[in-house]
Amino acid sequence: MIRHIVFFTAKSECDVEDILEGLSILKEIPHAMKLEVTANRKSDPISQVVDVVVYGEFEDSAALDAYKAHDIYQESIRRVRPLRELRFAADIEA
Repeated sequence: MIRHIVFFTAKSECDVEDILEGLSILKEIPHAMKLEVTANRKSDPISQVVDVVVYGEFEDSAALDAYKAHDIYQESIRRVRPLRELRFAADIEA
């Protein structure tokens, strides 16, 4: 299994809701076993930079690749990229 974790920072606090909406369409892509899109609680006292988190679980690399190749994924990028400052992603074997 692969865990796909992506952290986003918004250019402006007022963009966070639009980022959440733009990323939430990713849930329509059928290749993930689990996919969550949520605002960061910002409860960590050391770092409160991250605004939005995407967490996904995929059966294997082929499923993750199919997810990233889906048209909805491209639409999400189109919506979110202008609103975000930073994006950090990690794909880990579980």
